Amino acid sequence: MTARDGFAERADDFAWCEEVIRRNSHSFYRAFSLLPAHKRAGVYALYAFCRSADDCVDRDASEAGLAALQGALDRFLAGSVPDEPLWRALAVVFENFDMDAQPFYDLLEGQRRDLRFRQPSTLDDLEEYAYYVAGSVGLMLLPLLHVHAPLPQRLREDAVALGVAMQLTNILRDVGEDWCCRRVYLPAGVLEEAGYSLRELAEHRVNAPFRAAWEALARRSEELYLPMQRDVCLLDEDSRLPTLSSLYLYRGILDEVRAAGYCCFEHRASVPKERAVRLVAQARKQLQNSGRDAAPVRACAMQGR
Repeated sequence: MTARDGFAERADDFAWCEEVIRRNSHSFYRAFSLLPAHKRAGVYALYAFCRSADDCVDRDASEAGLAALQGALDRFLAGSVPDEPLWRALAVVFENFDMDAQPFYDLLEGQRRDLRFRQPSTLDDLEEYAYYVAGSVGLMLLPLLHVHAPLPQRLREDAVALGVAMQLTNILRDVGEDWCCRRVYLPAGVLEEAGYSLRELAEHRVNAPFRAAWEALARRSEELYLPMQRDVCLLDEDSRLPTLSSLYLYRGILDEVRAAGYCCFEHRASVPKERAVRLVAQARKQLQNSGRDAAPVRACAMQGR
């Protein structure tokens, strides 16, 4: 089965996956819709797998559900494809891209950690958790964004950093929502250093200590966006704009929270459509500027060898 035949044959399954991402992640959907058809469909299928894992925790709080999903993954990787849209679509992705199974298992481990949730003590603890639930997703996506061997090690590191950065951004956006679910992802040490208490968090106080704690995580998130922004030219040419756009759009959420006065208890910040268009244009301009200056592109490629 050729790549074209496989994706065409399973068009309905990929449409099902597309609806999952369209409903649940506007930023991801906006950015990765810019990919060519087969890569775009592959991203939709990977997102649908991640969403299934998330739902086991966030919607169902079910360890049995996670175990069932892992069992289906085990059977899938052994060659027995479950007769469901997600798995039929993933089978095409695995046939046509050099996928690595380990990030899928790492993601499930991250979801198990959420079921046994404990507030992280340090920023390092939070970043370890963020690898499992989001850095792993960066590694899942990488074979679609860089299809030609060899894959530079620094690009793997960048993909993990980007996933962790996005997860920290999600945490900073969803402080109130997570509190309602009895989860505090802001590390205890960061809150203590800022002089902000869990009692104040329960009262939804947005004061100077809260802003200090929030900004400490935001600065780290912004640092972790930089490696992929720097190395995006190591990706396939057709994958650079979608990846850089996703980076700009997610990082833009931080500025939306700031613009709203850090009101992330009752309000879930998102990037308005008009600003999203501008951010994608900025990503396009960065790539155009890189293209006009051949030396940095050659240097970037040499460094990635």
